[in-house]
Amino acid sequence: MLTVLIIEDEIKTARELKKSIEQSFEEVTVLDMLASIKSAVRWLKENSRPDIIFSDIQLADGLSFEIFRQVEVQTPIIFCTAYDEYAIDAFKTNGIDYLLKPIDDDKLKQSIQKYQNLKKALVPTDRLPNYTTIQTLVNSVSENQYKKTVLVHFQEKIIPLATEQIAYIHYELGNVYIMTFEKKRYFINQTLDEFETLLHPDQFFRANRQFIVNRTAIQSLENYFSRRMLLKLQLPVSQEIIISKTKSPLLIKWIEKF
Repeated sequence: MLTVLIIEDEIKTARELKKSIEQSFEEVTVLDMLASIKSAVRWLKENSRPDIIFSDIQLADGLSFEIFRQVEVQTPIIFCTAYDEYAIDAFKTNGIDYLLKPIDDDKLKQSIQKYQNLKKALVPTDRLPNYTTIQTLVNSVSENQYKKTVLVHFQEKIIPLATEQIAYIHYELGNVYIMTFEKKRYFINQTLDEFETLLHPDQFFRANRQFIVNRTAIQSLENYFSRRMLLKLQLPVSQEIIISKTKSPLLIKWIEKF
């Protein structure tokens, strides 16, 4: 029996997630639905650990990361949020996946399957591993899911393109296209959200709703209005790449990582 704890401050969203989980998996029990940092901290201190935690990030009384600073949690966490700027911080906890709302059933099943794959990689015991072991396994499984080559269409040809050749991916006027370092442009059918999951987060950064950039393509950062930043690439772009004030420190931290 799979046991699940939901941390979500929107009652309707929490109920919909609970319903989706119960309909997608036969042997599953949602232990509780919690709406705040305070209630989650108290619950985790007073109850046995669940198998998985589904947690929103922005709660009414703060960011859910505060829960896991106050309570040592060894349970794998699947973060569910409407915002993409917290991904780096999410994986510094026991985060094993990061789902953007609205969450469809297929993505939900993929996340549960990821948890099950991690569990199979452990010794056959009911005891969950410690934080370090979880992170090691998460990294191992994650490395295999990122593409080193993608297929792009050009006229009547299908061309294999190494991801290291991609300078940036851009959404413009309803289309998504790849720009290579050789300044070749290829249109793709995937959305930016879908393509983002194929690329290694150490090498590619989701700058905003229009751009995913390769760290190798970055030329400089400049201060912009209202604590935002202007990202400049080594290649010309059709519009300025503006980094929000929320995402700017995450970009700097990402750039400094290597």
